[in-house]
Amino acid sequence: MLPFLLSALLLSSPAPSPKADWRTPFEKGNGNTTTTYAECIAYYQRLDKAYPEIKLQVAGSTDSGLPLHEVIVSLDKTFDPVKMRSKNRRVILIQNGIHPGEPEGIDAAMMLARDYVQKPELRQQLQDVTLIIIPIYNIDGSLNRNSTTRANQNGPESYGFRGNARNLDLNRDYVKQDSRNARSFAELLTRWQPDVFVDTHTSDGADYQYVMTLIATQQSKLHPALSKYMNASLLPQLYQGMSQRQEPMTPYVDFEGRTPDARGLVGFLETPRYSSGYTALFNTIGFITETHMLKAYTPRVKAQYDFLDLMIRTVAHDKEALGQARAEAARQLASQTTFPLAWKLDTTAAEKVTFLGYEGRMKPSEVSGKPRLYYDRTAPYSRQINYYNTFRPTVTVERPAAYLIPQAWGEVIDHLRRAGTQLQRLTRDTTLTTEAYYIQDYKTGPRPYEGHYLHTQVEVRPERLPLTFHRGDYVAWVAQPAARYLIETLEPQATDSFFAWGFFDSILQQKEYFSDYVFEDVAADLLRRDPTLRERLEKLKQQNPAFAANGAAQLDWVYRQSPNYEKTHQRYPIVRWTGGQLPTEAVKN
Repeated sequence: MLPFLLSALLLSSPAPSPKADWRTPFEKGNGNTTTTYAECIAYYQRLDKAYPEIKLQVAGSTDSGLPLHEVIVSLDKTFDPVKMRSKNRRVILIQNGIHPGEPEGIDAAMMLARDYVQKPELRQQLQDVTLIIIPIYNIDGSLNRNSTTRANQNGPESYGFRGNARNLDLNRDYVKQDSRNARSFAELLTRWQPDVFVDTHTSDGADYQYVMTLIATQQSKLHPALSKYMNASLLPQLYQGMSQRQEPMTPYVDFEGRTPDARGLVGFLETPRYSSGYTALFNTIGFITETHMLKAYTPRVKAQYDFLDLMIRTVAHDKEALGQARAEAARQLASQTTFPLAWKLDTTAAEKVTFLGYEGRMKPSEVSGKPRLYYDRTAPYSRQINYYNTFRPTVTVERPAAYLIPQAWGEVIDHLRRAGTQLQRLTRDTTLTTEAYYIQDYKTGPRPYEGHYLHTQVEVRPERLPLTFHRGDYVAWVAQPAARYLIETLEPQATDSFFAWGFFDSILQQKEYFSDYVFEDVAADLLRRDPTLRERLEKLKQQNPAFAANGAAQLDWVYRQSPNYEKTHQRYPIVRWTGGQLPTEAVKN
């Protein structure tokens, strides 16, 4: 009887005055307006004051100077993440307003939080689920309101701007964390360890019949235990549930060709620079909801609301299955030995999906007179098209026992700490034979990308070297929940590694050089004393006529083989340890 009474008490909310107007700014408007930042936070403050099940609190700082907020919706008022996890409750993290020009989720989440404490049927779902809502992530972009920058979008009347105060696209900042927003998000994710993450957006691109399109965490990148659950249970329920609500949904409309039906849809590879790619490193299943830019604003808000509501109900229904899938992923991670670092779309693997589109046709441009594409809304179609959603690893690595990180690289250490990585420090100076990398080759973009010159196609040369480490240098053992995060940030060949983002560019610059007129005699003496070196030089000259004709290049080659050449040039400073225990002490994050 006691559990029944407790449940009944939880489900009966202390209702505020029935005369109170709980409509959101969107609901009070004309259907084509969105809340401002100030209105949004004020509304959640009202909910916090009126309902003990809702808590609005500061989650960190942002580049705007204003705090990042989190809204916790907990039926039994458990607002501490440690206590909440002890109750075997699933956690859904909903993020809104990363691109404030795409504000549907901001308005939908406000209504959702209200309804889930006011309506008994919805309150019941919260017995098994706790909601964490980020009201507006890109606060500075939200404050930069205008009515023009979303040139392809049908409303609302005014909205925020994509870039933040530093002109960063925050949905490219999760792993590099240039913004204070991203650093706060990393700490929030570490605290709550959500089971599911939803990031609300508006699409760009083609025209089609759907209001809602969906990016799910890339199935090939997600841990197999979670991918199996997502594909077999979670996604089918979401697609079926949206259809039952008269909101048919399709995978995100990304394609190669003139129109979606020309070659089919292509899955989105969300690496850790993106929100759902970052959360996947910690075995959180992520979703990006993309409502269609050309639909009216009210249907877009409704579609976001319906999806979020359906996600909560589905996770509550699947509480045990989802929990078991995450537990199995954690168990398998502990024994996983090989990790992918880069991926490529498999263009031979496609499934068929039904796509509701419009015929793409051509007509003369009124601007240039040249042929231009348009979608004919008088010619809708339902068509089976290919969906390419399988990616294959192109680079893999065997996990080491640990990574050794010199304390000089403080920015890297700060990133690891925010991600909840368990770190230790050496208690004395020690010389160890470790596996080090030399950066053999890489390509760098010709233009800056999100504040960096991104490195790609990285090639490394591993060498076993005796290296000296100092008291206070860091050790990150890979046998921990953050294993995948460690590997995908510290292995330089990973797509979004810290090396790729330029954290270690200083090692790529040579610090000491030579004067040719001085080193000519030194080089000649080296070649006389080392016949093998002379033989290698002659062989290179025979193989490469351009090299044979370039005296300066030959002299530089000899210099690089000599004891004078600095051994640290292009040597990656973080090394792999494959041995046993080290003299360390624990570090508090």
